[in-house]
Amino acid sequence: MVAKAPVPGLAKTRLGDQVGMPAAAQLAAAALLDTLDQCEIAFAGGLHVAMTGDLSRAARGEEIEAALRGWEVHHQRGDGFADRLTHAHADLGPGPVVQIGMDTPQVTADLLLEVAAGLRDHDAVLGLAEDGGWWVLALRDPADAVVLRDVPPSTPDTGALTLAALRARGLDVATVATLRDVDEVRDAAAVATLAPEGRFAAAWSAVQEVAR
Repeated sequence: MVAKAPVPGLAKTRLGDQVGMPAAAQLAAAALLDTLDQCEIAFAGGLHVAMTGDLSRAARGEEIEAALRGWEVHHQRGDGFADRLTHAHADLGPGPVVQIGMDTPQVTADLLLEVAAGLRDHDAVLGLAEDGGWWVLALRDPADAVVLRDVPPSTPDTGALTLAALRARGLDVATVATLRDVDEVRDAAAVATLAPEGRFAAAWSAVQEVAR
């Protein structure tokens, strides 16, 4: 998993411009915790997180630290986000890797298992995001993540360019369900309805209550 400590003013800043930075950090923390839960349900072991930021300053930092017990925590490294994604794969050594971020708290363990199962018949599995990016990338060989260095992140065609780069490397790539990232208020409202029992939905309800 690739994650950022939900520090107010540093995490989910686009959302923070709409709901306030403290509220956005609370939503980011809830999204992270929900995603950690589903990863643990799907994968009993081999749990790694590439983390950036200071959890001691983060919303729900102590809760996140407790949730990370049993995970191996790595510090993100590299110049730029694409390079950090590449290293997040490579730092794990040989063997299949399923990489997910913290922007899709509606993800389920079953969907993560479907992604992993896709590596039985394919070199890579990619889950595209509605905003044009991607939410999950699974690779049989983590060295193939090197293609991410040449793909500009956070653009409307990042997902399509990633898919093209993987195929240009000669990989057989499968795709899975397209999910919605949480970047803005409209995303948060939509995603909260998809996983109404999760921490993210509860945090979104609290933000709405304060707004009222």
